Parts: sequence; C-alpha cells; structure tokens
Amino acid sequence: MSAAAQSIPARSADYIVAIVDRELVTNSEVQLRLAALRREAAQGGTRLPPDDELRRQLLDTLIDERAQLSAARESGVRIDEPELDRTVANVAAQNRITLAQLRERLQRDGIDFARFRSNLRDQLLLERVREREVQNRIKISDSEVETLMASRASGVAPPEFNVAQVLIGVPEGASEAEVAQRRAIADKALERARGGEDFTRLVTELSTGSKEQGGALGLRSLDRLPDLFSDAVRDLRAGAVVPQVLQSGAGFHVLKVLDRRDGGMMVTQTRARHILLRTSAQLSQQKAVARLAEFKQQVDGGKASFAQLARENSEDGSAAQGGELGWASPGQFVPEFEAVMKTLEINQISEPLVSRFGVHLIQVLERRSVPVDRKQQREIARNVLREQKFESAYQEWARDVRARAYVEMREPPQ
Repeated sequence: MSAAAQSIPARSADYIVAIVDRELVTNSEVQLRLAALRREAAQGGTRLPPDDELRRQLLDTLIDERAQLSAARESGVRIDEPELDRTVANVAAQNRITLAQLRERLQRDGIDFARFRSNLRDQLLLERVREREVQNRIKISDSEVETLMASRASGVAPPEFNVAQVLIGVPEGASEAEVAQRRAIADKALERARGGEDFTRLVTELSTGSKEQGGALGLRSLDRLPDLFSDAVRDLRAGAVVPQVLQSGAGFHVLKVLDRRDGGMMVTQTRARHILLRTSAQLSQQKAVARLAEFKQQVDGGKASFAQLARENSEDGSAAQGGELGWASPGQFVPEFEAVMKTLEINQISEPLVSRFGVHLIQVLERRSVPVDRKQQREIARNVLREQKFESAYQEWARDVRARAYVEMREPPQ
C-alpha cells in the first residue's frame, strides 16, 4: 500500500470507490496518484493517456496493491519495531531533515504520525511477502541449468598437477656402463612405484634430487612444468604413475601424479559499491533519480566521497560498508543492475538506474577472472535463470492474488 495514499486523512468530500477484502480504496487516493503522475509527466515531458483511461489504470493498480496487502497481512510475516524505526529515520534522511522536523512536517500536512508509521510498515510487509512468494514460484530444471551453462561458457581454467619425482641423476660425462646402471635403478624404482610401494619411501631411498615434501613439485599448471613432464602427465589422474622412465639431461625421472585439480569455467567477477534509494510516497522515483544524479556530480567533482555518501544515504545492508557489495559473479544481481555494471570502467560511476528495489548509483572498483568449479557454475546459472524468471513469476502471483480477492466497486455518492 502506498504510504502517501494512506496518509491522506478522510475529508468530508471523500468517498470509497472500492472495497478489496477488508481494505478500502478512496477517491482521495486516486486523485492523489493522478496529481503526482501529472506533475512528474509535466516535469519530464511525458504524454499521459486521457483522464478517464488514466483513472481506470490507477484504480486498477490500487486494487492490486490492496489485494496484495491483504494477502501479506494473512501471511504471518511481521515487521519488528527496530526495522520500522530505521525506515522512518531513512525517510527523514532522504528529505534531509531530522526526525523531529519530519514529525512537524507531517503534522503541518494533516498526517497523523502513528498512521504514517503504520503505512510504512505496510510497505515493508508487502515488499517482503512479495519477494518471498514470487521466489517460491520460480522453478528451474536441471536441463535449463545445463543449457545455460553450455551457452555461457567463455573459457576454462587449465588443470593443475602436483607431480612427485624420483630423480636418478647421471653425472656429466658418465660412461655408457654408468648410464646403463643408473637406468636400471630407475627401471626398478618405476616397477616398485607401479606395484604400489610408498612413493615417498622411494624418493627418500633412491632420489638424487630434492627429497623435501616427498619429491613433490607442488600444484602447477602444465605450462609451469618442464615440457617433458607436462606431456607425460596431462592425461593422467591423481594417483597415477607415468608408465615409463623419462630421460633428460639431468638423468632419469620416475613420476607420480599426487594430485590433479581440473580447472573450472572462467568467469569475470566484479567488486562494486552502490547507493540505493527506495522510492516511496515521500521520495518519488523522479526525485530519487535527481538526488543520485546530484551525488554523482559531487563525487565526480571531488566534493564528496562515494563511500561516505553511501554510509549516510544508502538504504540497504551495505551502507555500513560504504556501499561495498563484495566480489560478485554473473547472475548475483538483478538483470537491470548487472547490465549497467558490466558497461562501467574501473572507478567509473553510473547514471542513476531503476530496479525493482529502488534507484541505484553504482561504482565499479575492480574486476578479476576466476575459475569456478562445476558446483559453482550451476549456482551461477540458477541465479541468472531465477532473475530472468522473476518478472513473469511476479505477474502470475499478482494475477492469482487479485483473482482470490473480494472486490466490490462503489459508485460516487449522488
């Protein structure tokens, strides 16, 4: 329910235009919405439908809101007092006034403060229930996930190998007999390794190379291994012994793959921060856009810090961290947010953008490419699909709520 709509006190000329379950829609609310739309259209140069059609559209919207609010009240979800207190304080901050000044302004406009708090509670309740109910309706199949993963795969991180070796060194200038003797030792070491003998024991007993970490070289991609080694191990799994002795200028090598970690799909992660202003009766979308545009000018002009503006103004949990959202993979944010974020250069600030959560200002801080394993790939794909399906799921939920609601239209008094 709109706080502005509910905040207008009943007037003698006012009347009920619709009853939705136990909620009322009054003519004054419809007129208030009409007036607000006309103001914004005039300021933005937007053409509106004829008055009769516009009134029908607004009335239909108000009936939908009342039906959803009625369903939300019956859901069992509750908004606690501390959260409501924070929301009221945010309204005051948005209007750049103190809480005491907000009370005075509401009183001057004939709006009861308790009623005002009640309307804000309704807004919070409706947002929370709407998000929960819509998310519960979104179904994502495994085949959809696999299809999206295949279509979005842009690269794969190389696998890494931890290879251990027994090195049987051959001195420079060694005779053929000495080389043959060293080869025989290496062949015997390979036979013992393939027979399952502990490889660390073989390294300790026979290797003339490094014996630290059991002769292990540590996790390395193939391009960081000698070509002789990488060619031999690239198709082997963890625990496998290279089936033949390898020979190099240093001597003879017996190799075992201690560990193999296959690389996942490479994705680009972004570290960004934002300022979020939630629209309401007290802060229209147009005003929120204007305010964020002003914030952008202040930061671009060096007159303010993005982080400080976020701490003082942003209306989500990131405010305390200066708007920091952490490292995010594709699909973590709503599509409209992500689409704009992708276009930004490092340290660039976006123009204000609108999402279902409100109006945002975004700044990109860093980007990086990281491998993600199969499980992470599936989760990213599910997030992307979930956001893609949100709008249609919301429309379906709204239709169902409206269909279940009792709606009684009232004629104007004669």
